[in-house]
Amino acid sequence: MNKYEKFVITINRELGSGGRTIGEKLGKKLNVPFYDKALIKQLKEQYHLTVEQIEYLKGQKHNWWADCKRSMMMLPNYIGPSYIGKPVNMPDFLITDEIFQTETEILKGIAEDGSCIIAGRSGFYIFRDHPNHLSILIQASMQHRIERLVRKRGITYQQAHEIIEQVDEARENYVKKYTGSSRYDTRNYDLVINMDDHTEDEALDIILKYIR
Repeated sequence: MNKYEKFVITINRELGSGGRTIGEKLGKKLNVPFYDKALIKQLKEQYHLTVEQIEYLKGQKHNWWADCKRSMMMLPNYIGPSYIGKPVNMPDFLITDEIFQTETEILKGIAEDGSCIIAGRSGFYIFRDHPNHLSILIQASMQHRIERLVRKRGITYQQAHEIIEQVDEARENYVKKYTGSSRYDTRNYDLVINMDDHTEDEALDIILKYIR
């Protein structure tokens, strides 16, 4: 990946691995926006973006997302340029083909507008043919993930374990349905980091060194 040209970094991560935090920190280091599942969903719902509307916008302007973003900035409830979306870790049970296609078009528009980091949403697949794309997987052992969730959310070990299992199953089903692949297949990634022996800052350094 060439960081001096327009790029997109996609991060797939296991719940409790710290991948979202690493993505936020990476965005700040590279001075590019960070988008996650929650922010994409918020954009789609708040501005009523649909496949049909996006197709219309694309027909009017080559870079429809840039125009759409400028229009959003004029609204009083604009989310604002942010590295951080509102955390959402529970799975989507009502994902439809139309929702997936809408989110795919939003992500492509975001990447066309400028360099960015995107967490989740099958980014490794959506941008598989992008000429300047880095695909990363952040994972950790179940024990590591449970302990992190217990610390972060103040829940019991059993609750954390149940949440992780539920989210893992939902995310894997989502990825298999829309990509035909497993999110655990390391062939989908350029870089895989196991967080058991790394802090978030150490993982960040590994990514930055890889990019250099």
